Amino acid sequence: MSFKPDAIDLKILEVMQRDASLSSSELAERVGLSQSPCWRRIQRLREEGYIKAVVAIVDQEKLGFTMQIFAQVKMTTLNDEDREKFHRAIRNTPEILECWTVFGEMDCMLKIVAPDVKWYQDFIFHVLLKLPGVVDVRSIVTLTETKSTTAVPLKARGFR
Repeated sequence: MSFKPDAIDLKILEVMQRDASLSSSELAERVGLSQSPCWRRIQRLREEGYIKAVVAIVDQEKLGFTMQIFAQVKMTTLNDEDREKFHRAIRNTPEILECWTVFGEMDCMLKIVAPDVKWYQDFIFHVLLKLPGVVDVRSIVTLTETKSTTAVPLKARGFR
């Protein structure tokens, strides 16, 4: 039988998405449980894959990455070996925060952090255009961040 989180599990996930640094006793107090049952629920949520990781979210600007760019990448058809080389190179490039395969004229969408435009220009020529199969890169440089979150809605809202 498949595990399905109940209302208390969802409350734990909601609180942890806002602040995963809380102790299990602090978390238990916020969700209305004692510490042991709360800890067991957290462990089960981890075991079942609802909690993938607990991480620190750092301020990229304080680390010198003042630009965030979305790069749309056009590719040629790749054989399995070159496709794996492409994916490995993406995973091993720390400035590429996300990579998505997309429908449409372009094939991939990359989320990249950069310290400045000159650095990004060099990154395009020395990294992106040297990836297996990449033939074109179109960049969208962001200006102002309106919203950035790692918190996922805990259930889809209904529209009917």
